[in-house]
Amino acid sequence: MSDLKQRFAQAQEDVVSLAERPDNATLLKLYAFYKQATDGDAGGDKPGMFDLVAKKKYEAWSGLKGMAAEEAMQGYVDEVERLLNEE
Repeated sequence: MSDLKQRFAQAQEDVVSLAERPDNATLLKLYAFYKQATDGDAGGDKPGMFDLVAKKKYEAWSGLKGMAAEEAMQGYVDEVERLLNEE
């Protein structure tokens, strides 16, 4: 496993152990980086206007369209490291 993939896996474990829950904007950013890294570009139908949470998640993910998986992994790792340093 590459170093980046190891750090990405570690960041996924670390984010669960944060002392405080991140704010919603940070959670959306983490979600988008994770989905882009693991699933690639957002696909399928956009959620309906009444499912606000799913719509926000989809919009955050689709905002990273075209980003390489490695770049998304690095973004996720960087964001988790930032959160850990704030504790």
